[in-house]
Amino acid sequence: MDQKVLARCNLFGVLGSIPYLLELDPEMKKLVRRTKLSIGFMIKDGPSATLSFFKGTAKMVPGLQKCNIKLKFDTCEKFNQMIEGKAKPKIAKGLLRAGFLTGKFTKLTDRLTSYLRPDAGSLAYPAFFDASTTLMLHVIVGTLAEIGNYDKVGNFSASNIVDGTIKLGVVGGPTVGIEVKNHRLKALHTEPAESLSEMTFDSIFTARDLFDGKINAIAAVGLGKVRIGGMVSQVDNINRMLDRVSLYLA
Repeated sequence: MDQKVLARCNLFGVLGSIPYLLELDPEMKKLVRRTKLSIGFMIKDGPSATLSFFKGTAKMVPGLQKCNIKLKFDTCEKFNQMIEGKAKPKIAKGLLRAGFLTGKFTKLTDRLTSYLRPDAGSLAYPAFFDASTTLMLHVIVGTLAEIGNYDKVGNFSASNIVDGTIKLGVVGGPTVGIEVKNHRLKALHTEPAESLSEMTFDSIFTARDLFDGKINAIAAVGLGKVRIGGMVSQVDNINRMLDRVSLYLA
């Protein structure tokens, strides 16, 4: 596993799902309803991004933009360790705003972790189950793009995907997409207007079982729980990359 690719997955896949956490969790949205600031993540020899909060919403964009707080990491490994709770960042800017990091931001990331690594008891509640599975879908699509673009194995699969959009979604539930252009992947966190191919789960429960590794995509197709349509080769290569997603998000 490449630590630089893992850093991209953690940055744009895991932390990149915070905007959708705020959409799904009213308590977290209320927590930052008066917050107006941006956090810049600067990783030496790795990716950078800016996470901006504005009145109960958030947005993650690549690169360092104008920010109130700047967090610096000496290596990709250090950033990945922070995600695991084993290291702390260096505050390169905004020391006086450190209270946001130790307060509200920590509460956000703790809640995010509870959704992405839930216990069985929490999943017994339908609202939590739906929110957790929806967040996982956002994390997976964000991670797929990073793996397709930067992981050696994932990049091989991406090289075989023709241009067009792949739609991934649940019947009557959340839907996202992967846009492919010149073998580069872009995560789409809303339902695409058009798609060349699609992979549709018959229920949120099927999606969850697939995400948790309880079933595999081929078996689910055979059972009629997952429907594949359009340019099947696109979906086939995405399915290959899902194994890499499991590795990086384990």
